[in-house]
Amino acid sequence: MWYWLFKYVLIGPILAALGRPTIEGLENVPARGPMILASNHQAVLDSFYLPLKVKRRITFLAKSEYFTGSGLKGAFQKWFFTAVGQVPIDRTGADAAQDALNAGKRVIESGKLLGIYPEGTRSPDGRLYKGKTGMARLALQTGVQVVPVAMIGTDKMNPIGSKVWRPTKITIKIGKPIDFSRFEGLAGNRFVERAVTDEVMYELMLLSGQEYVDVYAASLKKAADKPVLDAELSGARSSSVDPERLPNTKAS
Repeated sequence: MWYWLFKYVLIGPILAALGRPTIEGLENVPARGPMILASNHQAVLDSFYLPLKVKRRITFLAKSEYFTGSGLKGAFQKWFFTAVGQVPIDRTGADAAQDALNAGKRVIESGKLLGIYPEGTRSPDGRLYKGKTGMARLALQTGVQVVPVAMIGTDKMNPIGSKVWRPTKITIKIGKPIDFSRFEGLAGNRFVERAVTDEVMYELMLLSGQEYVDVYAASLKKAADKPVLDAELSGARSSSVDPERLPNTKAS
């Protein structure tokens, strides 16, 4: 109930006014039956605008941090994401990938639409990054088709680090379903899974018009964080106490 209340009454009208969203290719989403919607990931608002314009309910696999916060804010976040039907995934554990696959399979086996971001995280700079193969493995194991979805403009409305939404035109482009039945029985083959993933990413590149970068976005973020960490460690070392001296004493 809360999903539809948020969509049509509490949040949907505000999103519609701010983004004036339009959608192309809605006919490519079937009226019933399971399917994977594979989208580029520009901003948190991707998970708001796609469900707003697609008539059927969409279930996304959401990071578990949304469900484990503390205090009033944490409790509200957990309630909100649970109410709108998101499924928490722990991305840090040793079995994180398999847990995500199992959760996705349960959604698909119940006949629902599953929303997935193959990049695994938001784009740090607006470009399209290398897709992870979990989506391909899920498609091959379940036999469902994959529909590519391009979200355009959400990064301008909700830039990384921003706290206020900025009115911006939002466009959603939905491509034709991709059938991977030609690879039946090859789930678990890493070369096939990479080929399936790359085919979906190519369609996303064409739909979105984004520049494609053949590295993982998460790896780029870690590389960007390293100089900051190194600088902090260097500063900590330069300001540390000389181990040969006692505090509050003068140098000899």
